[in-house]
Amino acid sequence: QVQLVESGGGSVQVGGSLRLSCAASIYPYSGRCAGWFRQAPGKEREGVARLHTENGSAYYADSVKGRFTVSQDNTKRTLYLQMNSLQPEDTAMYYCALTTTRSGDLCHTPLSWDKFNYWGQGTQVTVSS
Repeated sequence: QVQLVESGGGSVQVGGSLRLSCAASIYPYSGRCAGWFRQAPGKEREGVARLHTENGSAYYADSVKGRFTVSQDNTKRTLYLQMNSLQPEDTAMYYCALTTTRSGDLCHTPLSWDKFNYWGQGTQVTVSS
């Protein structure tokens, strides 16, 4: 079975930092596009970062460039999202997701959430001002 489990969310003050983790129980792990998405109440789900699990190439939404960093530990099959300089607009439920291996080569192109096949339950991030 496939299982993605996010952790690391919480409440922080403006300007603070959090590091989210996503443990992926999926085989094979490589050759996929991994994504971090977020969804705030009343808003659509949006992609914030992507990473190709095979070569580690990373891509970011303009709104988080310079503040967020996506990475992975291949041996642990774990994805990370380091979030710095957090702002109130970053408040949302954050999800990690993975595509199938056949879609991994598309990771360099922005991918909407419906292209990702496997999802975690999410972890809440709240930034107070």
